[in-house]
Amino acid sequence: MKHSVLHQTEFSQHLARRQRLGRVFSTFSLGATLLGLFFLALLLAGIFWIGLPWLNWNFLTNFPSRFPEESGILSALVGSLLMGSLTVLIAFPIGIAAAIYLEEYAPNNWFTNFLQINIANLAGVPSIIYGLLGLGLFVSGLQLGRGVLAGAMTISLLSLPVTILSAREALRAVPDSIRQAAYAVGATRWQVIRHHVLVYAFPGILTGTILAMARAIGETAPLIAIGALVIVRFLPQNLMDYFTVLPIQIWNWTSVPDPPPAPGLPSFKDIAGTASLVLLVLLLVFNTVAIILRQKFQRRW
Repeated sequence: MKHSVLHQTEFSQHLARRQRLGRVFSTFSLGATLLGLFFLALLLAGIFWIGLPWLNWNFLTNFPSRFPEESGILSALVGSLLMGSLTVLIAFPIGIAAAIYLEEYAPNNWFTNFLQINIANLAGVPSIIYGLLGLGLFVSGLQLGRGVLAGAMTISLLSLPVTILSAREALRAVPDSIRQAAYAVGATRWQVIRHHVLVYAFPGILTGTILAMARAIGETAPLIAIGALVIVRFLPQNLMDYFTVLPIQIWNWTSVPDPPPAPGLPSFKDIAGTASLVLLVLLLVFNTVAIILRQKFQRRW
């Protein structure tokens, strides 16, 4: 009896200590989250404060100029849209196919493990390395030039590891009972994957595509490495034409010296903030479309 009472007292003391540690960790986590959100809000508020007064239709439809009040982002905006669209068209099917092979078809051997480890490592490689790879493989090796197609294929290489890893996680999350039930009624492996596994995993796959797309649109270093132009005063007529994107245009405006200040006129720093605001809106639109599609597929299936 005495041993039972001592054991219960010791258990209560340990439980109280664990609960205190849990409350401390919960408070610390909440504080870290709020701190990150605070600085994010400060950043967004600064961008809106600087960029919103100069956002107008002329800014969206003009080409870059030596004078900040006459500059626009038309060529950079079109380049970013082309880059993002081509990246999805290239990286999405290749990434999904690779994830299906690794998760559903590949045998469990040293070669498969080697592929998995390298794909995970590639997700953390600095983006400039992909730019040098694109310069050697697409620009010089395949003679694609320094145009839109070479840039999109370079960014696709950058996006593929994230796309493959997120698609594999989505496929792995599908309960194995769904596969077994489909096999029980005579479905082939491809029919199981196409009509059941992919259907349930598609919302998660779209989530990974959102992450890869957001990274692709915001990248600068790989595109500078393959020779993307800083200032472009024309729209690309084909996939081999020179191009620029919004991050490169923003970087250029923040690095050039401003002209003497004039009342009522923006500086290059001001329009760089406006371009940053447009880039944030562009990312928000892409993410919103992907989230709407994900919710639609979740409700349907």
